[in-house]
This record gives sequence, C-alpha cells and structure tokens, in this order.
Amino acid sequence: MIIHQFSSQQELNEAGAGIIAALVQTKPDAVLGLATGSTPIGIYEELVKAYKKGRVSFKSVSTYNLDEYVGLPVDHPESYHSYMNQHLFSHIDAAPERIRIPNGNAADLQEECASYNRELEEVKQVDLQILGLGHNGHIGFNEPADSLQNGTHLVELDHKTREANARFFPSIDDVPTHALTMGVGTILKAKMLLLVVRGADKAEILHRALTGPITTQCPASLLQTHPNLVVLLDAEAGRLFQ
Repeated sequence: MIIHQFSSQQELNEAGAGIIAALVQTKPDAVLGLATGSTPIGIYEELVKAYKKGRVSFKSVSTYNLDEYVGLPVDHPESYHSYMNQHLFSHIDAAPERIRIPNGNAADLQEECASYNRELEEVKQVDLQILGLGHNGHIGFNEPADSLQNGTHLVELDHKTREANARFFPSIDDVPTHALTMGVGTILKAKMLLLVVRGADKAEILHRALTGPITTQCPASLLQTHPNLVVLLDAEAGRLFQ
C-alpha cells in the first residue's frame, strides 16, 4: 500500500491524472476501470486537459465502469452514463465501442450482470481501477454485509448511501433504491487500484478501511489484501494518518 497525501486539491488531481496518463502512454490499449461521484471529477478534468494538449490519446483504451443506477434513464442528468459523457468521454477520443457501463434499464438485469461479467472475464485483468470510498466503507456499490458477491450483481442501496447521494437529486425519494455494481472480487483482480478520498467526513472510515480488521462489514477493508494499492488523499481525509 502506498499512500500519498496532498495539501491542495489541484495537486491531488494532477497526481491522479498523471498516473492514469502515464499508463495509457506506455500501454495505449490499456483497460481502465472507471468510477463516478464527486471524487474523480478533478482527475477527469486533468485527463481532458492532457488530451487536448496532445499528451495522451484514448482511442485504443477500453473502459469499464464500476456501477450504474437501476431504472434511471440513460439520459437522466444523474445517470452514470450522463456523468461519464459530461466529465470525460465527450471531451476525449475514446472509441464508443470500447466504452462499457452497466445497463440499469436492461429488461433482464441478471443477464446484464452475467454479460458484464463475461466481458470482464474476456479482458482477463483491468490495468487500473479507480475507486472512491463511501461513508459506510462501500466500494463501487458493494454495501456492508455478512458476505460480499464476487462478480457484477444487483444490489439494494444502503440508506446511508442514498442519503449521501440525495444532494444530487431533488429529494432522497428520487434517489434510486437499486444499482448494478462490479463485485469486490472483480475489483480486486485489477493490476492496480487507485483509491481517491477527499474530505474530513471520510477520515474515520478511511482509517478504518486501511488499518482496521478486514471484514465484509467494511468492504473497503478488503483493499488491504491487494498487492498494488495506491491511495491519494487530501489533508482532511488523511488527518488520522498524521
């Protein structure tokens, strides 16, 4: 585990984008696992800047997103399809046929999960997986539970997760109750995990995840078992590591 703490958000964003851009520069057909939420936005902005300056091309890159809400139209402003287009895909040369996001509106959600798993199995290994951290220790939408699923699956969102995401919707009643998410087993297969955490409100759960017991009640604690985990923190999120 390598932990980097930054005094400014800009430094964190540049570092995260630099790691991803360096991978794509050395391996143009890299497979990236992408995350959504407020945490990676600044990193995506820096990747867009690098692309526009001609420093990196994504035309041969394949991407797989961690998750998507169930029942939210693809063109809804809070769908993760919309998020990715807004913050990254519409600004770079990523090939549409190489972009994959779970379909939360599939007629058969179980088959959609199975199909996503088959595609990831064909890939064999994601080169780099970006991760955020939920207030309850979730990664992707893998919520605390007595046991965790290995592959992509349908999950009922924890009330705390819906509360945290309610700021993006008119009210918590508008936040979807279910999502499709990569499983922890799939996440841990990636060659490199890039965990990005910001804010004082994440300090305690981050410290628990990285130093506490490994337990499915804190899914992020399983990241401790990964051989190549890089953690990028701002000062507030990392205050308990000082």
